[in-house]
Amino acid sequence: MEPPRAPALRRLLPPLLLLMLPLPPRARAKYVRGNLSSKEDWVFLTRFCFLSDYGRLDFRFRYPEAKCCQNILLYFDDPSQWPAVYKAGDKDCLAKESVIRPENNQVINLTTQYAWSGCQVVSEAGTRYLSCSSGRSFRSVRERWWYIALSKCGGDGLQLEYEMVLTNGKSFWTRHFSADEFGILETDVTFLLIFILIFLLSCYFGYLLKGRQLLHTTYKMFMAAAGMEVLSLLFFCIYWGQYATDGIGNESLKILAKLLFSSSFLIFLLMLILLGKGFTVTRGRISHSGSVKLSVYMTLYTLTHVALLIYEAEFFDPGQVLYTYESPAGYGLIGLQVAAYVWFSYAVLVSLRHFPEKQPFYVPFFAAYTLWFFAVPVMALIANFGIPKWAREKIVNGIQLGIHLYAHGVFLIMTRPSAANKNFPYHVRTSQIASAGAPGPGGSQSADKAFPQHVYGNVTFISDSVPNFTELFSIPPPASCAGKQVEETAVAAAVAPRGRVVTVAEPGAVSPPPSSRFPKAADPSWDGPTPPYQPLVPQTAAPHTGFTEYFSMHTAGGTAPPV
Repeated sequence: MEPPRAPALRRLLPPLLLLMLPLPPRARAKYVRGNLSSKEDWVFLTRFCFLSDYGRLDFRFRYPEAKCCQNILLYFDDPSQWPAVYKAGDKDCLAKESVIRPENNQVINLTTQYAWSGCQVVSEAGTRYLSCSSGRSFRSVRERWWYIALSKCGGDGLQLEYEMVLTNGKSFWTRHFSADEFGILETDVTFLLIFILIFLLSCYFGYLLKGRQLLHTTYKMFMAAAGMEVLSLLFFCIYWGQYATDGIGNESLKILAKLLFSSSFLIFLLMLILLGKGFTVTRGRISHSGSVKLSVYMTLYTLTHVALLIYEAEFFDPGQVLYTYESPAGYGLIGLQVAAYVWFSYAVLVSLRHFPEKQPFYVPFFAAYTLWFFAVPVMALIANFGIPKWAREKIVNGIQLGIHLYAHGVFLIMTRPSAANKNFPYHVRTSQIASAGAPGPGGSQSADKAFPQHVYGNVTFISDSVPNFTELFSIPPPASCAGKQVEETAVAAAVAPRGRVVTVAEPGAVSPPPSSRFPKAADPSWDGPTPPYQPLVPQTAAPHTGFTEYFSMHTAGGTAPPV
């Protein structure tokens, strides 16, 4: 009988629906097509960051001749141009047109009188239309954001069918990309290859750790974060590759890549907090109150991330060049990041106070990830106030991926299973966590959370395939003991009466008392005096004469001291 597949389908359904979700085209697309009908007399259409010499706009416009005459207005990012007219409630249509400089050819009059517009009158189903097809090149002293608007001052509204292709050069890597997006595809491909290498190395190290029973939950979280980072970059590369081909791309694919990118970040952040609290390093479990706090915090962080993505997709004004963190949700994420660092610092200091022998791990761990915690807020502030808008997206993309690479690379180096690694955090095997975390006397939980004290060392990473030469210096138990026990068992079975079961005590078990101590039990006709009571003393196993295995742990309750 086949197992039910409904749970698996339910897990797969959200990403499939997300991929099939029909999203509206973004105004920032480099291939723009639409049908506009508005009662206003001035409307924003799209924007694009052109190169200084190779910018090109090719267009097709069509509207009823009765709606003549409409103008295409080309603004650039100078403070006296677009910032002065967009969302300026004190300026009407004529005032917004007045900032245009005619000598810069910033107006395309969609009439047959203006030769550069390429307009001609066509008839269709008894209706006369103005059909305009032409282009415009852009040259400036530097890369600039250009904003395209439609106007008809003093008219009865706007109506236009439009199709525009905005390009930078003819290369595959630049044609459909805005100047602020140059290099993003190449950067993502490069980091994808690097993160694939990191993920493969983490899987290899995980295989080695599993063989030594040191593959703990925190390392599995690191592997999951690295895997999600790889998937995120893969989807980003697919999106940008499709975008470079047709200038449109798949917006749903980009949203899925952002969700995976955020998931990788959240898993890694949770792993850092857990390691700071000593989970799988100095303790086998987190207290109930600590688990509740972590759950509340991570839920709040996740909801804020989702709110940021929704706010960016639905409420960001396409007429403005905005950064992800230029929103209430973005500022909330920065605050949560600072709060996470305070929690992380306190947890690390408490772990070091109780387990000073873990300094070789926690000191570099705290120093390295202090930089990581502050990198995100500093990057957001620099992006908002220190990077020009015409270069911000490509610079921020590289910095953000570099921060993620730094975080994953440092953790991979600090947890590599090598005898030369003095910073390796794990010393208790996964098979010992359950016994080490068993409730203490009376069911108390205070003494069961911490792992037993140990001498810090990493020489347990001697390969399992290498012979343990220390066994050559161990004195094994005499073989005659085992042979003698087998011989006695055979003799007892031979002389036992038919139907009687003969049992032999295992080594270390309590032997039954001799019959001389209880004569009446051995012979019911006994009438003599009963011997005085003697307490039973359990026999203990003979002490093992061999030396302890080099740097290994033999008991569940504690670790054997190193030789």
